[in-house]
Amino acid sequence: MLTPELLRTAPLRWRALAALAAGGLSALAMPPFGLWPVLALTLPVLVFLLDASMRLPLGRALRSAFAAGWLFGFGYFVAGLWWIGEAFLVQADMFAWLIPFAVLGLPAYLALFTGLGCAMARLAWTPGPGRLLIFAVALTMSEWLRGIALTGFPWNDFGYALAGDLRFAQAASVIGLLGLCFLTLATLAAPAALFDGQFSARARRVPLALAVLVLAGLWGAGQWRLATTQVGDVPGARLRLMQPDLPQDAKFRYDARRTVMDLYVATSQSQGGLDGVTHLFWPESAFPFFLEHEPEAIARIAELLPDGATLITGAARIKPDPTRARPDVFNSLRVLGSDGAVLGNADKVHLVPFGEYLPFQETMEWLGLQQLTRQRGGFAAAQERSLLAIPGLPAAVPLICYEAIFPDEVMPAGLAAGQRPGFLLNMSNDAWFGLTPGPYQHFEQARLRAIEQGLPLVRVTNNGISAIVDPLGRTRGLLPLGARGILDGTLPLTLESTIYATYGNLIPLILVVLGLLLAIALRQRDMHV
Repeated sequence: MLTPELLRTAPLRWRALAALAAGGLSALAMPPFGLWPVLALTLPVLVFLLDASMRLPLGRALRSAFAAGWLFGFGYFVAGLWWIGEAFLVQADMFAWLIPFAVLGLPAYLALFTGLGCAMARLAWTPGPGRLLIFAVALTMSEWLRGIALTGFPWNDFGYALAGDLRFAQAASVIGLLGLCFLTLATLAAPAALFDGQFSARARRVPLALAVLVLAGLWGAGQWRLATTQVGDVPGARLRLMQPDLPQDAKFRYDARRTVMDLYVATSQSQGGLDGVTHLFWPESAFPFFLEHEPEAIARIAELLPDGATLITGAARIKPDPTRARPDVFNSLRVLGSDGAVLGNADKVHLVPFGEYLPFQETMEWLGLQQLTRQRGGFAAAQERSLLAIPGLPAAVPLICYEAIFPDEVMPAGLAAGQRPGFLLNMSNDAWFGLTPGPYQHFEQARLRAIEQGLPLVRVTNNGISAIVDPLGRTRGLLPLGARGILDGTLPLTLESTIYATYGNLIPLILVVLGLLLAIALRQRDMHV
């Protein structure tokens, strides 16, 4: 392992390479690999790089810390998010030239937050174990900021490293992703203390021993919760999830509309038809047309559904706006009855920049640019999230595509006291990203929302991963990535409102503040030793 002394004496280019390589290796902690112990090797490297800046004047030290964090973050995000470039190959003739901006430009931007976190940590840096808590506090806050700045993108937050293990993930019901991030950074950076030469061997082992105890306690508490919590089923509900594995380019071709409907109908009826099915689910953006403009498609849906059954599908919704030349178009979830009538809608609130809209839309279009969905004028966003009423099921929280990655935005605002939804409904189209790590990461993030809220999750995607997940994060059934087929199952019942669902980020913020106060106390003690 690289030590502070080696990094202090190494040439600048080798320190830069160490930061970049450590960040890249850290991506192995994320799905589909889930090798979270690797962070116990890579995070100490970042700590050592901050240690090396101690010999510099403050101004240079802050620049050095920021650079180390930026390089670490750049390696981490390139290795963890390279698959975003796949989306630009769907219509390569139009968008392939943007791949370098997605594969390198986005990581370069996201790494700014890691650099900022390291610079903030360096402001309070001091030799001793207290700096490990400073490190965890500062990077936790920079990760939180990454999740909200410029519409936010908290993908592959460090907290997801531990969340890949369901026993560790149960802690999210109390401390959420923010708390998991803090504990991940604090515990897995602890091996750095073994190299604090100015302290006795016994003192150097204390932070690592405490980290092991914390991890063991989290694991044991999670195991107990999984073993002792029973989850029943919503009576009378028989769900069918249809995963068509439709080639992504067909979703934009109006001339493929009949082929698309044939595929959906045939796949939905496979394995014995729809007898007994009460609710059929199709994925996000299911059609290359507007349902209201295609009575033939609505007629086929009515013919497909048994009497009393309901279809819940993703489908763009068009709404004329008298103040604009173009109507508003929403990325929506639609509820259709067995007679073909539209019974309900839920529009997407948090749109994907450059995917569903362009900043300065009209100017960008005038320059000849388009977002990936090629919807002229971009999609419109709903003003707020609201529950989706579905006949025969409890109310659902609609989460379209990457809306499921924002912990603070899951629940609709203004729910009455005691009003609690019955499940999270995440519909997505991860076919943009092919058979890459992206869909695995997306599924794990959506699953953590179920644990945080104590609500079951129904997740329906075009090419995977579709699943029914109970409120403890246990998978009841799953359609793997790249598969075409159906998944039948029941809807799990909810748990009582979790601590996180009740108090949000209050508890994790208290945890972070306590960590900061302990770091200050340790710093004061070490300064007087």
